[in-house]
Amino acid sequence: MNIPAGPAAATSNATLRGNNLALVSTLVHRSGPLSRAELTAQTGLSRSAIAGLIGELVDLGWVTEEAPAPSGRIGRPSPIVMPGRAYAGVGVHIDADAITVGLVGLGGELLRRIRVDVRTPPTPVEAVRTVGSIVEGFRLERAERSIIGIGVAVPGLVDAESGDVRWTPRLGWSAVAIGAQMERALGIPALVGNDCSLEGIAEARFGAARGIGDVVYIAGHASGIGGGVIVGGVPLQGASGYAAELGHTLVRTGGALCRCGRRGCLEAEVSLHGLLEILGRSTIDQDELDIELGTSRDPRLLAEVTRQTALLAEGMSTFIHLFNPRMVVLGGFLGSLLSAGRERLSVEVSSRTLSEFRRSVRIERAALRSRLELVGATEPLFDRALADPAAAGAIR
Repeated sequence: MNIPAGPAAATSNATLRGNNLALVSTLVHRSGPLSRAELTAQTGLSRSAIAGLIGELVDLGWVTEEAPAPSGRIGRPSPIVMPGRAYAGVGVHIDADAITVGLVGLGGELLRRIRVDVRTPPTPVEAVRTVGSIVEGFRLERAERSIIGIGVAVPGLVDAESGDVRWTPRLGWSAVAIGAQMERALGIPALVGNDCSLEGIAEARFGAARGIGDVVYIAGHASGIGGGVIVGGVPLQGASGYAAELGHTLVRTGGALCRCGRRGCLEAEVSLHGLLEILGRSTIDQDELDIELGTSRDPRLLAEVTRQTALLAEGMSTFIHLFNPRMVVLGGFLGSLLSAGRERLSVEVSSRTLSEFRRSVRIERAALRSRLELVGATEPLFDRALADPAAAGAIR
């Protein structure tokens, strides 16, 4: 006797299908373009199941399909599945010297980027006003894209549960619900995170550390030094989301006074400000800094680069011993220090690191460059949307 499937079975099937939609859409987002055959191999699902899931994701707008280039091989070639073009997230990076806003599509595609330089650190009200005017322009320019939310990256401590900025000395903010303010002003869901932690996620998914499960990311910005740690493919957060404040690692006993009140922190000793002072500049972009560090023969600058490189190596050796990563990725002006003296930095790190740890780690520069901060800011938005693509697709 056949027993008809009841509500529990229907619910179970719907849950399974939802999980499979999330699996396939996330794979295409992070690793696409992929052929149907590659998706079948990577997911372990049947070809017919993959075909059905892709058809649904195409209808929802999360993926598109294209015919493959002729290969000359016998047999029907497998269609190529690519990130869809129906959705985008707004990424925002708020720093002491600029507010940068971008529109980011699936697959880490930067569609638009606008940087607004500021003379003094922006207040929350100024930041919301600036972002709001830019987003209105995005809506007019890219009307074909549905905006799934706004991701805000700030240089400071962000509570993982509430999304409130607890403390950011560089901006002068304390206990600021910037996400809620953005939502009210723009009418878009907002997620907030620490800028360097989000950049580390972006580099691990789309940049220099793509495909590597254990990564330490260290970045230097005008606001100081921060970082992110990926362990077994999972971002390290800590109890409140404050983990990996790498800039406050001691690298020099009795050294320069840090904003945190201690002396000798990495960000107090290794700073963009120290380089700009010698160069006679107030601001500089990465390309210009690369040129200056690579061509200058100013003995003061050379001495400062040598000093900062040694202290950066001190911090890096600590992180390597703590987290045993496969790769250390350097972003911001720290990437410029690496490019100006890769061999020198490698020697300095090796001299401070146990041989067993040293053999397994690579040091690389962040690859996403101008995309980095904005792609990182929007990744939590795509994580949330792709966890339930069918529900998120209803916003179109």
